[in-house]
Amino acid sequence: MSSKSTTDVRLREALEASGQRFTEQRAAVFRYLARTDVHPTAEEVFLAVRTRLPAISLATVYKSLETLVGCGLAVKLTYGDHSARYDGRTDPHHHARCVSCEKVLDMPGELLKGEIDSLRATAGTFTVTGYRLELSGYCPECVPAQDLLVTT
Repeated sequence: MSSKSTTDVRLREALEASGQRFTEQRAAVFRYLARTDVHPTAEEVFLAVRTRLPAISLATVYKSLETLVGCGLAVKLTYGDHSARYDGRTDPHHHARCVSCEKVLDMPGELLKGEIDSLRATAGTFTVTGYRLELSGYCPECVPAQDLLVTT
């Protein structure tokens, strides 16, 4: 967990480097992301931040999140159903997502450069600019009965 002053310094530096202004609304959104280990939706960020900044709007939260993503201080996790969750961790790590409740958990690790190069070589004319590894399955609260699980 980061202290408020360390978090604010990091935010100020990243915003200035991107030509953006530091605002208390952006700071509140970033502080929340920096101290949580869940991967909240914009609506969940809004509800959490609103307890400290009652006048903040959902639109401001959305704009703040996109600014943080643009500055490299957050990652937007998007899905095929067009939903999005936000991750305050920008260090290399993977995710596991529950297919029942949609909870996203952090998992340590990263692919080795050789593995990425091997995948890039098989991509043909596709230009690889990055990767994201996400495992899907069930969190402990949602795991179905053993006879419903698929093994591979």
